Amino acid sequence: MSEVVRLTLVSHAMTDAMSAGRFPTDEPLNAVGHRQADASIDLGVTDEVFCGPEKRTRQTAELFGLQADIDQRLADLDCGRWRGGVLGGVRPAELAVWLTDPTLAPHGGESVVELIDRVAGWMETLTGRRSRLVAITHPAVIRAAILVALDAPAKSFWRIDIAPVSRTVMHFRGHAWTLRSTA
Repeated sequence: MSEVVRLTLVSHAMTDAMSAGRFPTDEPLNAVGHRQADASIDLGVTDEVFCGPEKRTRQTAELFGLQADIDQRLADLDCGRWRGGVLGGVRPAELAVWLTDPTLAPHGGESVVELIDRVAGWMETLTGRRSRLVAITHPAVIRAAILVALDAPAKSFWRIDIAPVSRTVMHFRGHAWTLRSTA
């Protein structure tokens, strides 16, 4: 029987930037986010827990009562000079380039392809052992992980909607990741 890695990706709870349509900074959860995380979801038994380095991921993990190891590869998509700004404040031509060409980063940060490569590298380190893992991270990181599991093109990145405090479960068995469920 082959070893199975069960990976549950949990999107962090709500922040002010999310509710205002701003590009995120390293911000804490807002009151709604605290209530979302207090509603506690059942993550089952876990062997290891990881989270991104940002406050919002660390706080979400803490509210779930989890002791998470911070992993820089679970950091949010770097939006460069757009960080903290509102989506409506971006020049339409720059936004169109960003949303249609995943290899480009007109904001000077990280491209979608670079994010997907970073997440794929992290996922590769999880294989080869029997584990139940949880990662508290960002919608962008979860989108990237889904694309890796499905071997889907990077241009599909923006077509995946990840809600705050949602769960995405994947399995690795033998040689490939499979998408098990989203909730």
